[in-house]
Amino acid sequence: MRVMATRPACVTDEWYHCYNRGVDKRIVFRHTRDYERFLALLDTSNGSETDTMSSRFKLDLQSIVAEKDDRGDPLVDIAVYCLMPTHVHFVLKQLVDGGIAKFMQKVFTAYTMYFNSRSSRTGALFAGTYKAKHIDDDRYLKCVIPYVLLNPVELFQPKWKDGIRDFVAAKKQLSGYPFSSVASFTGEESIATKITGTSIRDYYDRLPTIKEMLQDATEYHKEYSPDY
Repeated sequence: MRVMATRPACVTDEWYHCYNRGVDKRIVFRHTRDYERFLALLDTSNGSETDTMSSRFKLDLQSIVAEKDDRGDPLVDIAVYCLMPTHVHFVLKQLVDGGIAKFMQKVFTAYTMYFNSRSSRTGALFAGTYKAKHIDDDRYLKCVIPYVLLNPVELFQPKWKDGIRDFVAAKKQLSGYPFSSVASFTGEESIATKITGTSIRDYYDRLPTIKEMLQDATEYHKEYSPDY
């Protein structure tokens, strides 16, 4: 009998880099409404109380995050996130025992149901369960944060992780990408501000520049090489 490997449980009050991609590297976000549905789920799923979007009169992202429903105690602190056409990244702190697992299960299950319904398909949408890498020191944290936030640069500068990058263009490209929390992280007001927490800023004496973030993200890519 084959024994299935089990992932170690995430530790409460610790940070994790969590990520997943579409099965067979397929595109999981095809339209703006798909990205916005996933972002809305990040908001509605982050609570101990069951909360669904099926009974909501208004389903647009702005209306959902503006609601003041009691969702119970938050499960995770979402430091940063980034949604890409084929994959997703988060940096999360677990706030209650089992919080990350519960949060991720709620988000991915609900989004898969939504996507399959709109696409007349069945079966898994993402490649198995999500990955969770424990962030065990400040240096690692300060490398993975920009790595997550700067993922969209690869859509415009595919070789930036190898050192070929235009800093001016990258800053403009990141500012125009609506499906990551880079604006919230740098202190700008955006929809991401309603979804992410602020405790991550306590780890910085000052927030890094885009150039510094690109350097840190490149270091992370070379040293840690996420397997996704």
